[in-house]
Amino acid sequence: MLNATTSPPIFGPAAHQVDDRTMQTLTPALNDDQKGSLVGEDKRWNTRALIVDDDVPIRELLIDYLARFNILASGVTDGAAMRQAMQAETFDVVVLDLMLPGEDGLSLCRWLRAESDIPILMLTARCEPTDRIIGLELGADDYMSKPFEPRELVARIQTILRRVRDDRTEQRANIRFDNWRLNSVLRQLVADDGLVVPLSNAEFRLLWVFIERPRRVLSREQLLDAARGRSIEAFDRSIDLLVSRLRQKLGDDPKAPQLIKTVRGEGYLFDARDIG
Repeated sequence: MLNATTSPPIFGPAAHQVDDRTMQTLTPALNDDQKGSLVGEDKRWNTRALIVDDDVPIRELLIDYLARFNILASGVTDGAAMRQAMQAETFDVVVLDLMLPGEDGLSLCRWLRAESDIPILMLTARCEPTDRIIGLELGADDYMSKPFEPRELVARIQTILRRVRDDRTEQRANIRFDNWRLNSVLRQLVADDGLVVPLSNAEFRLLWVFIERPRRVLSREQLLDAARGRSIEAFDRSIDLLVSRLRQKLGDDPKAPQLIKTVRGEGYLFDARDIG
């Protein structure tokens, strides 16, 4: 049961096995009027989350659970409802399921990133590295596989928001290296000839960690941690794909790279000069 003295249930397919006693221990999900009243009267709500998931029982369980950690969550079923909610309210983070009716999570992630820089945490029952890397390239800040522990979701949300705050306060506007200028506000590369190359969130974070640690060998686990913003099990193929895409955008020959060099058996090294 989900209460103060026992472990919370796993959210995902197994969540549908939660019995009636478990459901009775949860506070009913708040309606919109109740949420609005709480926002005005209770100062403890310091984070607003939008949960986009067509699984209503899981969505309502999440809304109730997040409230315990000062996260006021609203839930919607599909992309149309998500857009309406985004227009009507301001959110700090979006928790977006990959498999949705109509537009899928990847399409909605692309739309969100084109419209705003709001942090996006994607949920998926698929564990293929390619799915993960596509989501990151489209602008997702993190991924969680179903089923999952709700406390981990809270930790991930807190980590994303902390990283966003740190990024906004610490990033320099423009960084030069070799024949490129990195605009850290717009998250894009600008070549000496004026060519503008946009970067996904994952590509930007990967390039940023390279710039911060030039001419140092970095393992795949270190790079994937930086690119996704948390410590995770390393998916070698995923980071290789991400490095490959970043090389392509930098015009770095994959057969004889000059900027992002492969150190066999160890990882990668960023060999740019005159960074500043």
